[in-house]
Amino acid sequence: MALVVWCALAFSVPTFAQDGGGDGGAADSAPAAASGAAGLSADQAIIDQGKGLFDANCKQCHAVHEKIVGPALAKVYERRTVPWLVNFIKYPQKTIESGDAYAVALYKEYQQYMPNHDFLKDDEVKAILSWVQAETIKGPATAATAPTAAGGDAAAAAGGSSNSGLLTAIVAGLAFLLIVTLAVLALMAATLSKYLKKETNLSEEDQELLNQRTDWAGIFKSQAFIGITAFIFVALVLKATVEGLITIGVQQGYAPTQPIPFSHKLHAGQYEIDCKYCHTGVEKGKSANIPSANICMNCHNAIKTTSPIIQKIYEHIEKDEPIQWVRVHNLPDLAYFNHQQHVKVAGLDCENCHGNIKEMEVVQQASLLTMGWCIDCHRKTEVNAKDNAYYDNLVQLHAKSSKSPMKVEDIGGLECAKCHY
Repeated sequence: MALVVWCALAFSVPTFAQDGGGDGGAADSAPAAASGAAGLSADQAIIDQGKGLFDANCKQCHAVHEKIVGPALAKVYERRTVPWLVNFIKYPQKTIESGDAYAVALYKEYQQYMPNHDFLKDDEVKAILSWVQAETIKGPATAATAPTAAGGDAAAAAGGSSNSGLLTAIVAGLAFLLIVTLAVLALMAATLSKYLKKETNLSEEDQELLNQRTDWAGIFKSQAFIGITAFIFVALVLKATVEGLITIGVQQGYAPTQPIPFSHKLHAGQYEIDCKYCHTGVEKGKSANIPSANICMNCHNAIKTTSPIIQKIYEHIEKDEPIQWVRVHNLPDLAYFNHQQHVKVAGLDCENCHGNIKEMEVVQQASLLTMGWCIDCHRKTEVNAKDNAYYDNLVQLHAKSSKSPMKVEDIGGLECAKCHY
């Protein structure tokens, strides 16, 4: 469950930390700047753990150096002591009800409780704060970084455009040379014919050959022309028919209108909300799960509450009715696909199958999702066997018979029963 916006706002308000809010208990918990980071770690392994926990639980609303949905969290450990932060993050309502002036003032300002995060261990919360501390010390990215990256992207785009333009120019040049060559040959033929007609010692056969004209009507009525034309026509019809048959059930590009507009470009792109936060089953089972309204309310009980679109979510909650989202990606009933196996075990990103979802205002099916498309992936994809003892024996057996990396097809990825019941 994400750290809700006002929690981060709480950490960013320096006035309460400085004056203690007029309550002895709060004053006791107010840290000095020099000791604010006491209890946090500089160990890279712990910092990496903290980043993972932050991405899973906090990134939906917060960043360290910039405001996303909530404000920046830089130097949060200097506003309260680490034990106070740990306790507040795990038990916010209990802290407020205890009379802590800092927490009470925050509640009065934002008028809502942050959900308990008691599922996190103390060391895990400290790991998150350690990562925040490391990012605070590192500082925000320099202003020159973005233009440089943008320049690099622009250069890459320019390079791609240049290559495409060069290819077009080459094709156009060859076409022009062909036309010029045909024109020169036609001119030469006309000149030669004109010259030969002035000759008086030509035989009758030569004169007949020189004066002959192309019988276009005869050509069009000939059996050869009719046969070739019929063959081309039948071939084109068969090609169109086969292409139509093999695309039955293929919904690439399908982008249905949803009952409530939802922008993945805004949520997953701009605000960098992890797909796993809303699609909770993606690492746990066969289906990724379509998020229920209560997941929306984790943020929208405080954000854009007066928006007409958000009001539609409230209406469904009040009526105790699920939102009838329209499914975008559909597989036939005869096909089995397990998200956990691909995302958790294989380590694939959502973009592998769903395309650049962070740029989609309206979600559409980006990939074919056909059997051939899946088989092609199984033939090309290497098995992620690192730190997974399950594959140790398979890796050893594969190494004895092949020097190439072990692919999914090498472990039965092309067997019919893998995907079909």
